[in-house]
Amino acid sequence: MPELPEIYNLANQMDSALKGKLIGSVDVRQEKCLNVPLRRFRPLVIGKTIGGATARGKWVFMELQPDAHFLLSLGMGGDALYHGPGATRPEKYQVLFEFTDGSALSIVYWWFGYAHASKTADLKSHKMTASLGLHPLDDSEFTYRAFSAMLDGKKGAIKPVLMNQTQIAGIGNVYIQDILFRAKLHPNRRIPEIAEVERKLLFRAIKGNLKRAAKLGGLAYEKDFYGRPGRFKDFLVGYKEGQPCPECGATIEKIRTGSTATFICPSCQT
Repeated sequence: MPELPEIYNLANQMDSALKGKLIGSVDVRQEKCLNVPLRRFRPLVIGKTIGGATARGKWVFMELQPDAHFLLSLGMGGDALYHGPGATRPEKYQVLFEFTDGSALSIVYWWFGYAHASKTADLKSHKMTASLGLHPLDDSEFTYRAFSAMLDGKKGAIKPVLMNQTQIAGIGNVYIQDILFRAKLHPNRRIPEIAEVERKLLFRAIKGNLKRAAKLGGLAYEKDFYGRPGRFKDFLVGYKEGQPCPECGATIEKIRTGSTATFICPSCQT
């Protein structure tokens, strides 16, 4: 499942490759991934010029000039791939955009995903993105002050809050593993028990881990816009059950935290 580093990298590549292209046609083979009926989706995208693409959380926001946006979520996994002029189109896809210069964008969902279109003026009422929380790769938005204010007043465990997309957008169960390890926090640690020095360590762990993963192009089992795998594969404790902790040598454990699994060092994370 792609998280913020993969989507951030994908959006940057889409911005570079697609800006200025004119959408000539769109083929939708799975209408349930749309937010509006196909008869309404087509006029929102066809004939529009790509103005740019940005990421927020697990969504790509692609501007369709002059008055709309295309919103892409790969859901539980999938590929958004670029095809140059004259390149063979894939046999399987849910959505295919053809551009007037002969290039194309194909979107394939492994399980489910979303291909939404909205008038730019109506973006604030788009239910799945309007409530997205802090963007941890935006240094001007994701400051320690904003992060600490987000935690203030909360009573629950730290892990579900960090994975709540309305609080921080883009962290899932993959990157949360080493984030919590670097911060030396147990996933079930109650927020009121976390001291300010630990908050600061957690803040730095979030930014550091996500930025490093984004720089490496995301996870090794995810593809970028050109079908190339990411280069991030070296977890510290994530998915390393039974192996020694890189800090203290204790055996890494796999525990249940709510509906998800977490990998921890029982000695380092308290």
